[in-house]
Amino acid sequence: MKTEQKIKTGVIGVGYLGKFHAQKYANMEGVELVGVVDVDAGVAGKIAADCRCRAFSDYRELLPLVDAVSIVVPTSYHHRVALDCIEAGVDILLEKPITTTLAEANDLIQRADARQMIFQVGHLERFNPAVMAMEKFLTVPVFIESSRISTFKNRGVDVDVVLDLMIHDIDIILSIVHSPLKSIQTVGAPVVTATTDIANARLVFENGATANVTASRIARNNIRKMRIFQPGSYINVDFASRKVMTIHLTDEIQANGAPGQEVEVVSFPAGDALRDEIVHFVSSVRNRAQPLVSGHSGRRALEVALQVIAQIQQNQQTEVYQQVAAALKKH
Repeated sequence: MKTEQKIKTGVIGVGYLGKFHAQKYANMEGVELVGVVDVDAGVAGKIAADCRCRAFSDYRELLPLVDAVSIVVPTSYHHRVALDCIEAGVDILLEKPITTTLAEANDLIQRADARQMIFQVGHLERFNPAVMAMEKFLTVPVFIESSRISTFKNRGVDVDVVLDLMIHDIDIILSIVHSPLKSIQTVGAPVVTATTDIANARLVFENGATANVTASRIARNNIRKMRIFQPGSYINVDFASRKVMTIHLTDEIQANGAPGQEVEVVSFPAGDALRDEIVHFVSSVRNRAQPLVSGHSGRRALEVALQVIAQIQQNQQTEVYQQVAAALKKH
């Protein structure tokens, strides 16, 4: 039987998250991790030694040697690095958010499509087993509540909480509500950083579906939950515990006059969503298949996130927010 040819891969940017990408590739069958790249030569050398591959400080030296790469650099560099990869004929898994602007996203998508390149965006939550399992319970979502609350971490603060955290839920919501967005109402505030650290957005779709989305990175506890209400049932998804609870209304009338309920709870063991995401990417590269989260999906999530950010910034042009900004500058 003919042995399947190995996919040659690399990782550009091996900081906190990028090093995990490198580890997944290094331990994956049918894959050869050729090299890792980082502007810090010491970091690149350490990860390369751990993962048994070459170290580079200039990603352009890696591109002729690989079929596909993960790009895990700060968002402001996404467009430049991804563009060079596409032009070199290298398939890309680009961490979220896709880019900083829609113009940059459009440029990458157009060039990738023209060259028939694989372009996947790293919306990791799509590979959470609870998210994948809830699809079979979906009918017509009418109202969605999502909360993504996190303790403060001194990383990812180069962008505000909408691009850091809320965009995960925006992406999921856009994937299950099959209707154009009609309107957005937002509130948000800086608390710890100079950008927005807590935000809420109310998304109303053309078909009447509504989503209330909250994100914070200044809490004492971590919460990642979503509730989806639809005719005759609702779904409660706990991303952190990988649990899906569905409540179906029945024709039976209870003593208090309320309809009966059938409750089903499905739990999933701790998995490895990043590995699943990378396995999916490698499979898309090997089979030349459209990835689950394409560049187009990443762009749509970015478009809504940028609208949320723009409205928050407009709302912050008030006296109270100016006082908050002034106070933060003193710390």
